Amino acid sequence: MLDLRPVDAAGAASSPTAIAVYEGDSSPQPGGHVFGGQVMGQAVTAVGRTAPEGRRIHSMYSYFLAPGDPAHPIRFEVDALRDGGSFSVRRVLATQPGRTEEEGERTILAMTASFQEEQEGLEHAEHAPEAPDPEGLPTTAEVLAGIEHPVAEYWSTQRPIDIRHVTDPIYLRPDANGGTIDAQMVWMRTLAPVDAGPLLHDAILAFASDYTPFEPILRKQGLSWMTPGLKMATIDHAIWWHRHVRADEWLLYVQRSPSASGGRGLTHGQIFDRSGELVATVTQEGMIRAPRRG
Repeated sequence: MLDLRPVDAAGAASSPTAIAVYEGDSSPQPGGHVFGGQVMGQAVTAVGRTAPEGRRIHSMYSYFLAPGDPAHPIRFEVDALRDGGSFSVRRVLATQPGRTEEEGERTILAMTASFQEEQEGLEHAEHAPEAPDPEGLPTTAEVLAGIEHPVAEYWSTQRPIDIRHVTDPIYLRPDANGGTIDAQMVWMRTLAPVDAGPLLHDAILAFASDYTPFEPILRKQGLSWMTPGLKMATIDHAIWWHRHVRADEWLLYVQRSPSASGGRGLTHGQIFDRSGELVATVTQEGMIRAPRRG
C-alpha cells in the first residue's frame, strides 16, 4: 500500500526544482475517498527515498488540501529545500487529476519533512502511563463481531493495523464515562510482521497515527463514530520522531484533546514503545461538524 513507482522526473515534474517523482495506488475504503494516513505514509516514503544516506526523518508537517480519489494514482513530486551538514529538508506535493478538464492537476496533500543524521546529545523523555498489556484486550474484529455494516466490516477485516483500545471503544456508542476521561489510550501495531528497512517502518507509523486522533474529541463531546450526521476531515497533521521503532511491535498511543472550537478539534498524542519510552509526538487538527443537539 505504501510502495511507490518511480517516474521520470525530467518529463513528469511540474516544478523545475523537483528531484524525484513517484506514483502510488490507493486501497478502497467506505465513503469512496482515500484514507489520509495512506497518503501521508506514501509521502514519507517519497521524501525518505531522496534523503542522503544515514539521515532519517525526525519531523514532518502535512496539510490535507482535498479528498483523494481511489480511482486514480497519486503522484508525489519531491523538492530538495536544503541539505546541510546534519539536516536535510524536503517538500512533497501529492497530486491527482482534477475532477474536470478545467481544473487540471489538484493537490491533495502538501508535506514538509526534515531528516537528520544520527547524533549524540542530551537525553530525557516522559514515560508511558500505566496500561494493561495489549494481548488481553479485544481486537477490533472482536469488538465489532456480528455488526453487518460496510464500515464495521472494513474496520474489522481490511485495516492493516491491529488497534486495541485500553479505554472503551467508541465505534458504536459514546463513551460510557460521559466525556470525563482525560486521555484515550490504544495499542497498535501492524497485523503481520514487516520485513523491510527503516524507512517503511517510519512511513507505517505516520500511516497508523491517523486512525484515531478524532476519538478524544468525540469522547469529550459524548459522540461516537456512528453519530448520525457527523462529518470529519483532517486539516493538518504533524509528527516528531524522537526515537525510531519498528511498526510491527506494540506501540501505546496516548491522546488528549485540549480544545475544540469553530468547527475544529485539536488532538495531542504521544506514542510509547512497549518498554514505556516516548518515541513520537503527534498533533492533529481536524474539521468536525456534528448535528445540533436539542
